Amino acid sequence: MLVDSHCHLDFPDFENERDEVVARAGEAGVGLLVTISTRVRKFPVVCAIAERYDNVWCTVGTHPHNAAEESDVTAEELVNLSEHPKVVGIGEAGLDYFYDRAPRDLQAKSFRTHIEAARRTGLPLVIHARDADDDVAAILREEAGRGAFPFILHCFSSGPALARTGVELGGYISFSGILTFKKSDALREIAKGIPHDRLLVETDAPYLAPVPFRGKRNEPAYVAHTAAVLAETIGLSPEETAAITSENFFRLFKKVQRPSMRSA
Repeated sequence: MLVDSHCHLDFPDFENERDEVVARAGEAGVGLLVTISTRVRKFPVVCAIAERYDNVWCTVGTHPHNAAEESDVTAEELVNLSEHPKVVGIGEAGLDYFYDRAPRDLQAKSFRTHIEAARRTGLPLVIHARDADDDVAAILREEAGRGAFPFILHCFSSGPALARTGVELGGYISFSGILTFKKSDALREIAKGIPHDRLLVETDAPYLAPVPFRGKRNEPAYVAHTAAVLAETIGLSPEETAAITSENFFRLFKKVQRPSMRSA
């Protein structure tokens, strides 16, 4: 079984065929999906999708793009919302200096608020990091000094230094379809160096469809293509890689019930 640890089923791209998208994921061997919150104020929409499907879970949080419009979100609010049985993580939060759609100080403030919520709940923080390696690493190190918290660097496309920092602090690294792109040799080299017990895979659907679907709308079923390239990169079989990444997922996302437990 594979897990798509990061997708956005609430986005309009899936509005008219969400049932079919979830079904195709299952047909492709993708047994669990996590649909990720990008706005706390729209959390009820994300939560309703997770409630609709037995194999879909969700997070609660504010994407760095939306840090200005949701600058009033508190750790207490995140903690309270995370008590819903389908909420298995905090975020996605972090820093995005590529688009800079929110002031950087507000992105950092929101990032630290989400870290506090992850620390208090024990739920993993889903971290968005783009063109902000040094500042993300600095905040992670500073906040880890105040108390440990679980986290994952999602859709990893940063440099080796941030990968090392993440692993050193106990974090996990998740690879998306970017890993399959022809010009991603440097990223594949980073993947080779990540301990196998810290690896996850994701789609970030509807974005970043892997080869051979690059340029098209992504969907959770396609995580199998990313996992296949990861397997080749780290020298394991697709079956071994599926088993490892899924086991890592359950270790990190402790609130998710394994399929065998749900059917028992």
